[in-house]
Amino acid sequence: MNSTIKLKELLSSLLLRMRELDITRRQLLMGLTLTFLLVVFGFVVLNSGPLASTKVTTIKVSDQSLAPTLFGVGTIEARRSYLMGPVVAGRVLNVYVDVGNSVKEGQLLAEMDSIDLSQKMVAAQAQVTDARARLLLASETHKRYEELGKKNFISPIAVDGKLQELNSAKAIVQKTTADLDGLKQQELNIKLRAPVDGIITSRDAEPGSTVIAGQAVLKLIDPTSLWIKTRFDQGKSMGLAVGLDANVILRSNPHYPISGKVVRVEMLSDSVAEERIAQIEMIDMPKTVSIGEMAEVTLQLASSEYGLSLPNASIKKRGDETGVWVLKDGKPYFARVQIGQNGLNGQVVILSGLKSGDEVVLYSDAEIKEGQRIKVVDSLLKKSP
Repeated sequence: MNSTIKLKELLSSLLLRMRELDITRRQLLMGLTLTFLLVVFGFVVLNSGPLASTKVTTIKVSDQSLAPTLFGVGTIEARRSYLMGPVVAGRVLNVYVDVGNSVKEGQLLAEMDSIDLSQKMVAAQAQVTDARARLLLASETHKRYEELGKKNFISPIAVDGKLQELNSAKAIVQKTTADLDGLKQQELNIKLRAPVDGIITSRDAEPGSTVIAGQAVLKLIDPTSLWIKTRFDQGKSMGLAVGLDANVILRSNPHYPISGKVVRVEMLSDSVAEERIAQIEMIDMPKTVSIGEMAEVTLQLASSEYGLSLPNASIKKRGDETGVWVLKDGKPYFARVQIGQNGLNGQVVILSGLKSGDEVVLYSDAEIKEGQRIKVVDSLLKKSP
C-alpha cells in the first residue's frame, strides 16, 4: 500500500518536471527563432535597404598621353546662295522654274510685268533721234558761222551764240542717251536670270504677286559650295583652327563617316550658348545630302604631352562644381577638378585637383554622398553563370 502511494507521488513529480521542461524548450525555441529573424532582418537592411553600402567601382589616376578630340553638332548650309528679285517694285508676270530644278548660268528664271516700259523706251528712242538731229544741225550751223566770222561778215558774238547752241545740243544728246540706257537696263532687270549654275531651293512669289524692290522671288544655291556650320563648346575649343581634319557623321547615313576639314573659324561666337562656330568642308561629299541636314563632327586635335587623365564617366557635377569622388580611408569625398580636352578613347585630361595614384570612383549603383558607407567591387554587373 505504501509502495503504491510512493509510486504515484514519483509519477506525479516526474510529470510536473516534464511539463516544466517542455515550457523551457518552447521559450528557448521561440528565442532562437526571434534571434534568427533579427539577424536576417539586419543582414537585409545592411545589404539592400537604405542603410546598405553603395557598391562602386574605382580607378586610379594615371599619367598617359592623350589624343584629344573636339565634338560638335552642325547643319549643312550653302556657302554661296542668291536671292533673285527685282530692283524696283512691280508685279510678277511669269515664273519659269520650281523648287528643286537645276538651272544653268544665264537661264531665264522669272519675269516681271514691264507695264508701260515699252512705251517709255519708244519715247526715249524718239528723243534721242531728235536730239542727234538737232546736234547735227547745230554743228553745221556753227561751222558756217565760224567761216563767216573769220571773214568778218558777222560779229564774234553771233559766232559764240552758235557755239553755245552746239554745246547745248551735245548735252541734250547725252541726257536722252542716258535716259534710254536706263530704260534698257530696266528691261534687263525685269528678266531674272541665274547668275551661276545651281539649284532652286525656294519659290517665294507666284505670277500676279506684287513685290517690292529687293524682295526675293526665287532663291538659288550653288550645290558645289555646301559646308557644315558646326558649333563647339567654348570651354573645350582650345586648339580649334583652320586645317584640322574632321570626321563627319550625317544623320541620314550614320554608318558611313565622311572625311572633312576645317576651312573657316568664325570670329563671332555665340555668347548666349557659349559656343564657337566653324565651317567644315566635306571631302567626297555624297550626292544625297540635303540643306539643313544635321551632322555630328569630331575634330582630331594635336596630341598632348603626358599628363593626368581619367575616364570621362568619373567626372561628376555637384551644383556648379565639377569634380570626382575620391576615396580616403574607405570613404568618398568630393574633390573639385579642372578638366581639359577629351580623347577618342573616352579619357579626359585633369589639369588640377588630383595627383597620380588617387583612387577615384568610376561607377556606382546609387547616388553617392560624402562620407557614406561604400563597398568597392570589381563590377556592378552580375556575372552570368
